[in-house]
Amino acid sequence: MLQVHNLKVLSVFILMSALIGSADIASAQPIVKIDGSSTVYPITKAIAKDFQVAKKDIVKVMVNISGSGGGFNKFCHGEIDIVNASRPILKNEMAECKNSRVKFVEIPIAFDAITVAVHPDNNWSTTMTIAQLRKIWEPIAQGRITKWNQINPAWPNEDFKLFGADSASGTFDYFTKAIVGKSKLSRGDYIESEDDNVLMKGVANDKNGLGYFGFHYYIENQDKVKAVAIDNGKGGVLPSAETVENGNYQPLSRPIFIYVSLNAAEKPEVKEFVEFYMKNALLQAKKAKFFPLPPSAYRIMLEHFNNKRAGSVFNGKPAIGLTIDEMIRREGRTEFEHY
Repeated sequence: MLQVHNLKVLSVFILMSALIGSADIASAQPIVKIDGSSTVYPITKAIAKDFQVAKKDIVKVMVNISGSGGGFNKFCHGEIDIVNASRPILKNEMAECKNSRVKFVEIPIAFDAITVAVHPDNNWSTTMTIAQLRKIWEPIAQGRITKWNQINPAWPNEDFKLFGADSASGTFDYFTKAIVGKSKLSRGDYIESEDDNVLMKGVANDKNGLGYFGFHYYIENQDKVKAVAIDNGKGGVLPSAETVENGNYQPLSRPIFIYVSLNAAEKPEVKEFVEFYMKNALLQAKKAKFFPLPPSAYRIMLEHFNNKRAGSVFNGKPAIGLTIDEMIRREGRTEFEHY
């Protein structure tokens, strides 16, 4: 009799466990996984927040930071659905995605201006030439070029303290290519981080600080750091909406992107999120102090996504000195690096 009772109890337990398990599966929240650039993070995070509100929190959007390189590594291994990138995908990353059978759509979302910043009390290096920046950041400078007066004799005989992006960052790739002449070629004796906020705070807390990071982090902290005017041969130019849109802020003006896995885009929550992103990118880019593309560009990008146009128009190379108009023309091409 006891054995029969125990069997009944066991049967009831199994039935309840099955029902609870079914309820958990039914209530599982769809998740959109995004990682990558700290530069692109503010736009994507804001759009993710609005999307979750619009979906009444039925869908969760996770947005993390690991740098463009770190994001592409996860993306090409199928660990995330979307990567935020402050530069185009590189050749080796395209090969890795291909090996993992991860096809993607490349979607430019706005323009950014890498901002070279100093402490507000710095009243000497308010304008710098490309040659001066190269002299500071090139590998041969490590341990040798450490004082302001080595860059300009009129500047103080004091050590500067450098802050810059880490090697997994798209900002690092772009800045080194634009300033030093080759991606990832840089002195190593500086304080590095994948988080632009850390770099901004480093410059803000040191009178002799000099660093570079995305425009959003500068414009949000103008009371703490000061932008350096970049002289590319035609006099000093400060980063602004006008100088980015007219192409005068060179060579540190650049497009920023999201890349969407086509496998992930088969999931309704990912497809809906990307469509929501394209419809809200212009407004959120402005709010986040980036430089939006023309409205027609977002319609074109949405068409590319819906048509599953896989590949990149950048041939695995950084896009140095590109203007907004040139980038849009390039994205409109029918011939590009694809699978």
